[in-house]
This record gives sequence, C-alpha cells and structure tokens, in this order.
Amino acid sequence: MNNNAADNTSDHLADNPYDQPLAPASAGQKEANHKLQAIAQAAVDHLGLEVLEVQMQNMGGQPIVLVRIDRLDEQPVTMSDLTKASRAAEAEFDRLDPIASEYRLEFESPGAKRPLITARHFERMLGLKARVRGEGQAFTAPIKSVDGDQVTFEVSGEDVTLKVGTFQGNLAEFPDRHR
Repeated sequence: MNNNAADNTSDHLADNPYDQPLAPASAGQKEANHKLQAIAQAAVDHLGLEVLEVQMQNMGGQPIVLVRIDRLDEQPVTMSDLTKASRAAEAEFDRLDPIASEYRLEFESPGAKRPLITARHFERMLGLKARVRGEGQAFTAPIKSVDGDQVTFEVSGEDVTLKVGTFQGNLAEFPDRHR
C-alpha cells in the first residue's frame, strides 16, 4: 500500500477536479465509501474533527481516497489539522488495509462546495445558496430555515422543505466570512 501523506489542500474557490466523483457511485462504491468514512472518522475523533465525506476516485490510474474534514468547534480547518488528520488516518488505514491495491490518501477542508449533511451544517449556512439533489428535487436556492431535521429552501418564491438525510446538499456560494 502506498499511502502518501495528505495533500493538505486548503479551502479553495476555483473548481477542483476532486470536487466530484468521476462517475455516479454504484451501490458497491457507496458501501466502500461508507466503510472508508467510518475508518477515517474513528481515526480523527480524538482530534475534534468530523469527516464530512470520503470519495474513492481514480485519477490517472492511481486510486485516490479523498477525505473532507471539518472542525467540530466550527473554526476554520488549518494545515495543522489536515496534517494531524492525515497522520492519524494513515496509521489506521495501514493497520486495517481496507484497499487491496496501492492508493493515495488525501485530506482537504470542505472548501467552497462544502457538503451539507446535518441540520447543524445547514444552520451554519442560513441565507446562503445550496445545491440540492434528491427526493425528486434538483435546484439551487437559499437556505431559508432549519427546524429540527427539516430544512426549508426558497425556490422561485416558494418554500420547499426537505428532511435532512433524504437529499444531497452542497454549498453553492462561498460565505463572506467563516461560518
């Protein structure tokens, strides 16, 4: 296994080829990503970090395990955070060896297209636009309110309320300050 240290990519505004999977994830890929996410989360729990998502990608023939993290204290992710997370996860990935072939393990902060997964994530980004996919919906609209696990978006002047966990959400605009 070739677990190179984290890429330590920080927040960015430009499009990054790693921002999207190369193809829609199959059921097997989703299960594998879920397993990799559980390993990564267990490795960084003690650091006060949250794994937002894990994507298994194949850029140029070498598999890449991309791990996006955030701080639980809602402060900006630092290079030090990325380095610590990378080292902790690298040790766990080496111990468990969840991928049969060589791969590269990379960590990055959420960036401009941050995944919105929990109600807390949506609350932090109230008023900003989110890209939403799922439950027969596909739109980009401002986050209007959060009530428990219900998120309301303002779509073309109408309220659309969806339950957290039943759709995919990503930030569609970069906040003017850290949230």
